[in-house]
Amino acid sequence: MATTTAKPPATAAVGAGEVSEVELSEAGSPDVGSQSSGSGRSTAGSSGWVYHLGVNSIGHEYRHLRFLVIRGKTVAMYKRDPSKHPGIQPIRKGVVSHTLMVEELGRQIINHGEFYVLRFYNRLDQTKKGEIACGTPGEARKWIEAFEQAKQQADYDLMTRGVSWNRSQNENELNLDGHRPRVRRYAQGLGKLVRIGKGPEKLLRQSSDLQTHEIVNTNFGGDSGDAFEAHEWRYVRTFNGIRIFEDIANTKGGNGVLLKSVGVVGANPDTVFEVVLSLDKHKRYEWDMLTADLELVETIDGYYDVVYGTYEPKYLNWWKAKKDFVFSRQWFRGQDGAYTLLQTPASHQKKPPRHSYERTKINSSTWELRRLNPPGSSTPKCLVTHMLEMTPSFWDRWKRKHSVNFDRNIAFALLSQVAGLREYFAANPALTSDLPSTVLRPKASDSLIIQSELEDSEPNDEFYDALARGESFEDEDSEDDDDDVIPKSGKVKFKNVSWAIAGLAMKPTKASVEKSELVTNSTLVTIDLNHFHGTLRQAKSEDDPNSWSEPGGEKFMIRGKTYLTDYTKVVGGDPLLKLIAVDWFKADERFDSVALHPKSLVQSEAAKKIPFILVINLQVPAKPNYNLVMYYAAERPVNKNSLLGRFIDGTDAFRDARFKLIPSIVEGYWMVKRAVGTKACLLGKAVTCNYLRQDNFLEIDVDIGSSSVARSIIGLVLGYVTGIVVDLAILIEAKEEKELPEYILGTVRLNRANPDSAVPV
Repeated sequence: MATTTAKPPATAAVGAGEVSEVELSEAGSPDVGSQSSGSGRSTAGSSGWVYHLGVNSIGHEYRHLRFLVIRGKTVAMYKRDPSKHPGIQPIRKGVVSHTLMVEELGRQIINHGEFYVLRFYNRLDQTKKGEIACGTPGEARKWIEAFEQAKQQADYDLMTRGVSWNRSQNENELNLDGHRPRVRRYAQGLGKLVRIGKGPEKLLRQSSDLQTHEIVNTNFGGDSGDAFEAHEWRYVRTFNGIRIFEDIANTKGGNGVLLKSVGVVGANPDTVFEVVLSLDKHKRYEWDMLTADLELVETIDGYYDVVYGTYEPKYLNWWKAKKDFVFSRQWFRGQDGAYTLLQTPASHQKKPPRHSYERTKINSSTWELRRLNPPGSSTPKCLVTHMLEMTPSFWDRWKRKHSVNFDRNIAFALLSQVAGLREYFAANPALTSDLPSTVLRPKASDSLIIQSELEDSEPNDEFYDALARGESFEDEDSEDDDDDVIPKSGKVKFKNVSWAIAGLAMKPTKASVEKSELVTNSTLVTIDLNHFHGTLRQAKSEDDPNSWSEPGGEKFMIRGKTYLTDYTKVVGGDPLLKLIAVDWFKADERFDSVALHPKSLVQSEAAKKIPFILVINLQVPAKPNYNLVMYYAAERPVNKNSLLGRFIDGTDAFRDARFKLIPSIVEGYWMVKRAVGTKACLLGKAVTCNYLRQDNFLEIDVDIGSSSVARSIIGLVLGYVTGIVVDLAILIEAKEEKELPEYILGTVRLNRANPDSAVPV
């Protein structure tokens, strides 16, 4: 009934650098490494320098500088750049599998250098694994995108050529953790190599200055989410050209006053994040007057550390003693490339109170970095928001008297960091320039050893690609992605007052959704909630704790009918499926396949009469583990040709690329709200999702523990869960015009869930 999945040991390849877009001619038969798509068009790929980290057969750790090449869905690893050393053989190679997952492990210190590590593994066979990491978070993101394209090719081949052909391909998967197979045959035809990054010499602490070409799935402005927030920000003053806002909403999530400073910095979010996270005091002296002298105390994991700092308050108040402080930093990067950094006061046994220093607490604060994409502009810009909490008494006195004391307050020094960042980047243009990609056009005689047979290779040598990118397959072979950046109309829909009014007209109605997704001429099955009882009870009122309810979709933003041309999102309508029960379990081991349990709600006689049931099993890693299981029911059979029908009976790859969740913390501590956010998340790209399709149900087991980022966020949430009200919306992402507008599949509101009330399995 309950199963566990062992976490594979880490083998790593740390990258510096150059992820490249590659175009190669399609020559030869489609054996190992052949990337023919059957259309006769060239396929795209990537290349770049990485460090390969791992443990050898006698238990010694190694760190090898390697050049990694991705062509279509084929991956090869070299000791040198093959474009500069024609004829060189790869030391490892294989093909990408559609079952590969990628996990960001965050920042790690290797040989006193900072790197950003990615872990690859096969979700069906976790003995196949490997890791790569990069010198900057921006390069890590580019590598993920490159692997996603390769996995998309594997998904396409699986759908067009069948399972038997895919099984033969899986025998040639690249394994970064095994011995190196010998290669004896070459493939010709390197057409164009566009590199990402600056090469091996920049591996240690060098930033990637590559211009990014991304599809922006939100309206211009960058600060919006996919659910409405409870904050109500009012502008109160401008300091150093930076706007200061106060949250005037009557929130219940904290005892202090929330302030934020907002500014536009002329750099991309990856570069700004590096600077904010850096402990280099010489750099911090140029923009940070308060927390410039920092030292690392402990690294908890790749997304969490503790730092110690000192400062002399003479810049604020001449007569006060020197101060020191300890605070923790926890950071995440969203699927849209935005960064969130949480900073909270802390204590640490390695840093007890220091003689002649007064220990103080730095205000709890957050950084949020989001890319801005003004239409027609190639200059990188980032919206930087610094938010903090301060005592109401001081803030109220300042507002009444407008005393100059606020300018000498720690909170003011923190808020002024945004202005410092803006001027720092303005004075260092080399940091802000997104240099154009370098295109290498080798001679016709140059060869790239990428399509080759393997001798003495172990079976099942698979390279585990990143997650599906989630775009239509028709765009995969295109030579230029510029058309994806700006809509064909040449205009981007701005967010203003009118968008919401226009959005109401395009709001999908439940009747229209049922007409397309369900068999409307069938007999309606009446669902009586009295026949279904979960372990978590249904709420009797809005303030009823430790309960669930089913909110409407009007608080969520989903893709509208014209999203593919102007990125317009509209207010969600009523959910298509009805929430009939919620279970709240706890178990020592991970609990999979809940619907198959003999006492499961799905196995009841009443449930067997329902045309279709969707079971969402959110597996929460903790001690003990928790399972939040939601049951959604359809009153009519599902149309097999609809988007929902294709999702129910489709491949796991299709489901991973479409299964989407939108979170929203309605009430709770403000830092938890910022950590969770309100952006939609493709769960199949963020964590491991396992699917069980039987009889009249589909169960989706969402393994939150499979991602270190998700584990960090859920760990923070569990610390405040008894004071949190959270709304979740579940939907299938629409990617084609005929699938728009999107609709909400189901919703749930969890009102201050109590972990102690979870029922043991």
